[in-house]
Amino acid sequence: MLKANSINILVDCGTAQGSDPLIPMKDWPVLPSEVNYLFLTHAHIDHTGRVPELIRQGFKGEIITTHATRALLVPMLRDCMALASMAEREITALERRIDALCWGFEYAREFDLERGIRFKLGRAGHILGSCSIRFSSADPEWSVLFSGDLGAKDTPILCDPDIPEPADLLVMESTYGDRIHEGKRYRIERLGAILTRALSDGGKVFIPCFALGRTQELIYEMDRLFSEPEYTLQFPELSPKSRPPVFLDSPLGLEVTKIYSRLTEYWDKEAKLLLNHGDHPIDFEHLYAVRDHKNHHRLLRVAGPCIIIAGSGMCTGGRIVDHLLSGLEDPANDVFFVGYQAGGTSGRDIIRYSKRTGGYSRLDGRRVDIRARVHTLTGYSAHADQQGLIEWVESMPGRPRHIKLVHGEHQAQQVLAKKLKEKGHSVLT
Repeated sequence: MLKANSINILVDCGTAQGSDPLIPMKDWPVLPSEVNYLFLTHAHIDHTGRVPELIRQGFKGEIITTHATRALLVPMLRDCMALASMAEREITALERRIDALCWGFEYAREFDLERGIRFKLGRAGHILGSCSIRFSSADPEWSVLFSGDLGAKDTPILCDPDIPEPADLLVMESTYGDRIHEGKRYRIERLGAILTRALSDGGKVFIPCFALGRTQELIYEMDRLFSEPEYTLQFPELSPKSRPPVFLDSPLGLEVTKIYSRLTEYWDKEAKLLLNHGDHPIDFEHLYAVRDHKNHHRLLRVAGPCIIIAGSGMCTGGRIVDHLLSGLEDPANDVFFVGYQAGGTSGRDIIRYSKRTGGYSRLDGRRVDIRARVHTLTGYSAHADQQGLIEWVESMPGRPRHIKLVHGEHQAQQVLAKKLKEKGHSVLT
């Protein structure tokens, strides 16, 4: 929350992940009815999921974000509201209200808000439409920069994060402040090697995947792996003639992929070049859409080898739970984790207990033994790693007066804070 020049500005309004605490809105320093503006850095539910609740609690201000996030916002929130078992009539009413309040703005242009406050949105490279937000005022003079969630450079489809402008206070994410990711080329080669090995025994590969961002990135790199000569020579089992089918078992993932396909103006140069040469970067032969529950249940009975991409990304619900209930106990199968797994989620538990003899997890209230092989591909994280975060800060033309770390577990924040202090930055604790 930013309180400045008698204006109350809320940056993001998301649901808690895993065991993270959820602060009731009645305990906020400013009540929803007193919030003048809600700025959204991107459309992931951990940054937007409480927007319907905010409106029900009296918010009547404006919602400001990028054009791409505005296009993604309602589909993401509709899915979130449906999972919360809200009535269709209420969902439709809230959708209309959100659409009426929400405004999309361009990157890299400064706009007047009110009472001398100005704002500028910068590319964050996390998912399509993600942004950092810089607020400033000339009288009194001050500036605050919210990083939003920062992505790594050379992420498929996405432009790299913009160089941040100077600010008195930088509020920065720290999700992977204590880790270094694999390089882009290494991760696609590792994906090819693990897929080849995983599919050699005729099993299934389950990939719990976030519908927004990670699904499209994974499809993009599978397309490269399946079609580019250097990779088909290296991994002949994945060549067009011999590779197994890939099923996208996520209605929301399918809808988001369609939106991504429409928003080509926000793609990076590489993705645009592929499209112009007739190679759609997020579509390929033998990629199958599983739209309804009838075909989802039919897929549960399909024999391997095959690759199944399904939500939710942290295995806390959705169609991936059905697949894991039926396939986690089979040693011929493999599970690939390609995204962050918050503490208290089933995904975190599967990774943790797969390393133990006799390890098991609980899914949908049932105990399931973990006999499938479990892999973690950290290079597919949509968050910048420690090096990327530090490089982003260091690229500022002038140092921020202070840095406040958010959006990361305590260990990650502590390690990143230490690294930043070693470089002479003032980090608030």
